[in-house]
Amino acid sequence: MAATAAMVARLRRMIDDPNDDGGTYDDDTLEGYIEAHPLKDVLGTDPLETDFTTTPPTLTERSEWIPIYDLHAAAADIWEEKAAAIAEEFDFKADGGDFSRSQKYEQYMSKARFHQSRRAITTIKLFVEPRRISEEE
Repeated sequence: MAATAAMVARLRRMIDDPNDDGGTYDDDTLEGYIEAHPLKDVLGTDPLETDFTTTPPTLTERSEWIPIYDLHAAAADIWEEKAAAIAEEFDFKADGGDFSRSQKYEQYMSKARFHQSRRAITTIKLFVEPRRISEEE
């Protein structure tokens, strides 16, 4: 599974991170965020296959999966990380100036919520285990 350069460039625009040396995130880091959010491909193939014959069950990559990722989920993760980094900034007044540094945190969280609301819909599979009957019943 590999994120393409186009995906990295799009994510970089979504998180407002410059592409030059002044950026916070390098391409490898952004690829990691992208690859953390795989989706089913257009044919409905899951990216991972679960093997329940082993204990514990193991996950293996499917070779027939066409790489598709949820960039909005990756962007939301990064905006939340950026917000966490500045969460301790506070408002203050000094020398006749009013510095509202908490607005930056609020804006970062607003962007995180924006991308969270646009992430792909996902589902999970629940496996029903037969009810265990104790000897006392």
